[in-house]
Amino acid sequence: MKLLKVSGILLVSSSLLFGCSNTEKDASTEKVKETNNASTDAFKGVTDEYRKYAIGEIEEFVKATEAFTTAVKNGELDKAKELYGTSRMHYERSEPIAEVFGDLDPKIDAREGDVPEAEWTGYHRIEKGLWVENTTKGYEQYADQLMKDVNLLRAKVDTVDVTPELLITGAVDLLNEVSTSKVTGEEDRYSHTDLFDFAANVEGAEKIYQLLNPALTKKDAALSKDIQAKFDNVYNLLKKHKTDGGYKSYTDLSQAEVKELSQAIDALAEPLSQIGIVTEAS
Repeated sequence: MKLLKVSGILLVSSSLLFGCSNTEKDASTEKVKETNNASTDAFKGVTDEYRKYAIGEIEEFVKATEAFTTAVKNGELDKAKELYGTSRMHYERSEPIAEVFGDLDPKIDAREGDVPEAEWTGYHRIEKGLWVENTTKGYEQYADQLMKDVNLLRAKVDTVDVTPELLITGAVDLLNEVSTSKVTGEEDRYSHTDLFDFAANVEGAEKIYQLLNPALTKKDAALSKDIQAKFDNVYNLLKKHKTDGGYKSYTDLSQAEVKELSQAIDALAEPLSQIGIVTEAS
């Protein structure tokens, strides 16, 4: 009986401890939810403004893609090449929202080798035809599919839940894209229009910074000024490579110039990665 009584006490104690653990866990979860909700409410104006910006860019992307795909289908090789780099800039600026749709992003923006050959479509598939094969013939079907996918993206984008966390992560991810694919010349490996994408990613990240900057200035004015100075430095470097049509071919840059751009992006990414402090409680 004594043994049973002890066992009973142990069982009761265990259940009490388990109950306390669950209660603490539930309380902790609720606290996180409350914090996230408070953060979302506090930045509602910012997230609404970013939604408007991103949707505007995607709407421009639809128009630009229509002009690009029409040129491809009409056999206008030079015009298609001319429109390629500028068209993609709208997508690159809005990638924090555009890439939410994991099924559409590869269809629109996959590079050769990112997906199985049979599934490879989108801008880079057509890019290879324009610059490597120097033709639009045979690429009409890819132009039609690209237009369908871009229209579907526009139809879906209104459903994205834009949160402060999406903005913070998005700003850093845009710069990571620059350092991992644009600086290396991998993104537009046939057209060498990488600087168009490079600039657009930076512009997209700066837009997020600008929207969060009033809150950031209150938290850390020195950090805010440092980030702006680093953005200015990147833009000053990009200006050196501007042309009447946009930007020079990436292959025209010297190794020293590529290194200079790479270092400027890394220097910007470091302070920008701290932008999340805007959502922290004072």
